[in-house]
Amino acid sequence: MIEIGLTGWSDHGTITPDPKRKLMDYASHFPVVELDTSFYAIPPGKNVARWIESTPADFQFIPKAYGPLTTHSRRAEETRSLDELFTLYIEAFRPMVESSKVKAFLFQFPPLFSCVRENVDYLRKVRQIMGDWPVAVEFRHKSWFSEEFREGTLQFLKEMQFINVVVDQPQTPDNSIPFVPVATNPDKTFIRLHGRNYEGWLGDDSVDWRTFRTLYDYSAEELATIKEAALALEKDSKEVTIIFNNNSGGHAAPNAKTLQKMLGIEFEGLAPRQLHLFE
Repeated sequence: MIEIGLTGWSDHGTITPDPKRKLMDYASHFPVVELDTSFYAIPPGKNVARWIESTPADFQFIPKAYGPLTTHSRRAEETRSLDELFTLYIEAFRPMVESSKVKAFLFQFPPLFSCVRENVDYLRKVRQIMGDWPVAVEFRHKSWFSEEFREGTLQFLKEMQFINVVVDQPQTPDNSIPFVPVATNPDKTFIRLHGRNYEGWLGDDSVDWRTFRTLYDYSAEELATIKEAALALEKDSKEVTIIFNNNSGGHAAPNAKTLQKMLGIEFEGLAPRQLHLFE
């Protein structure tokens, strides 16, 4: 099975025009969404409850791990211990897991998280703490898939039952990994598409790189290569989930729709479309 979704539901005006029902409108188009707000803060229970209630029974989320849980820099006001943060994060999302609305938790590690013993041990800790909950791992340091460590990395991900996040992004010197279309979990594999804006990924301080980074419109030819990779991965993993993160210019939703058409798939169990008079 192949599913397609986007990062967040607020930045896609072509499919979520009504500011009062963005998530509901989103859920009428796609069956899964990456929840990126949880990277910046652990959400309160009322928010999680609202997201569960606002979506169809089969709709699923991919909550991103809170930044400190993936060794990203802490804000000055964040003084809670790592163990406490893990506990709070797990308790926040327990209702979503128990409602079968979590596809997997996305642990995206920063460019400084290289392939060294200390970080391998940290990944073991993540698995121990997260228990049997599904965890997808995305690296940003090229050492994990270097010639020296590639096979060891893939074998380790398999042993830990981690989901390999197959990343499509520009091949910049310091913050990217190659496209490695290998399934490490028999149940789930993710393909995460960041676009191919090389200049944006360099992180030039002279521009607003956070919004410029994902400014990219995939061509039909490029989407065709993603299609073939997804079909190949489907042979080794029951579910292949493709997430478009090229949000800056509003290209994610149209690109996702194009790929869906190319794959010839229809999503079941979506929310009903809102009727707009005089369209």
